[in-house]
Amino acid sequence: MRVHLCGLPIPVLAKKTKSSISTSHRLAPQSVAPSQDRHSFRSILILADIEGSSGCDSYRASSFLTRSWAQACASMSRDVDAVVRALFDAGIEQVTVQDFHRTAYNLLPELIDPRARIICGYRRGPVPGLGHPGNAQAVMMLGMHAASGTPGFLPHTLTSRLASVRVNDRPLAEVELFSASLAPFGVRPIFFSGCAVACAQARERIPGIHTIAIDKQIPLEVPDKMNWRRSLARGAVTALQGIPPAPYRPQGPFQAVIRIRDGAKAAAHMASPWGFKRCGATLMLHTLDMNTLYNHLIQLCYLKPLTYKTLPVSLFLFNLMGRLGRQWVRYQLIRSAGH
Repeated sequence: MRVHLCGLPIPVLAKKTKSSISTSHRLAPQSVAPSQDRHSFRSILILADIEGSSGCDSYRASSFLTRSWAQACASMSRDVDAVVRALFDAGIEQVTVQDFHRTAYNLLPELIDPRARIICGYRRGPVPGLGHPGNAQAVMMLGMHAASGTPGFLPHTLTSRLASVRVNDRPLAEVELFSASLAPFGVRPIFFSGCAVACAQARERIPGIHTIAIDKQIPLEVPDKMNWRRSLARGAVTALQGIPPAPYRPQGPFQAVIRIRDGAKAAAHMASPWGFKRCGATLMLHTLDMNTLYNHLIQLCYLKPLTYKTLPVSLFLFNLMGRLGRQWVRYQLIRSAGH
């Protein structure tokens, strides 16, 4: 069955019947239900974002080179530290933390248990941004946010320039992209924290994932942050127990309809270099697997063909900017402590 958007044919799934499932991403059976076997984890990967952390209470606090961002970086680092310490205390042998917000230089390693390996900056692949996940057996996603075009605290999918991203007629959340990109390496998504809406989306997409929601209605004071971190750490340890979700392998094909926040001109600027279908401010992508969709979205949001061809140089310069930004954060924190 096909519908037409501005004259362009868009394949859609059939309507739901008793014998078919057509809502959102149709998942293979092994990706829907948790694994039937208990799992003893030794190595954990943490992906850390800032919007769902204890110190981010506004868009400004998530924005590069603002004083409130500097404070949010410190709180984000302490959130991660609480989880890292709890994981080591629970018997985990190796913890790797990847900074996954904006420049990927938000975490302050000096505030995190030195037993953890902290990775800042982005790498090309095989997992976009992360590189190779090494021997990680499970992934925990901390400080996350809801999908573009949905309620929640600072919701977006990859960038706020995407006003909405719907895949097979359902909002696409980053938990899906990150989990699917790690699935080829057998990494299981077992834990997720963020605002209540983000947590609900994670549980819907990945049944069996353990979530801890943070209340973003009011800013957290210092005692509240400490209580939150204790809850976060307990939740992470709880996620190690019982039967974990299987690696996330959603079944395609995937039809993405993307609305660009800044209108048709901005949409043309983003889509035309890659030849993506467009009608006004709406873009259409069709892929057979989630990881191809993820790569197309990265191209759309962050790259041009020339940038892509010179990606090692582009990544070096972007990571350099991130390192300089983190030095600025340290200066701001020292300055504020002096006052």
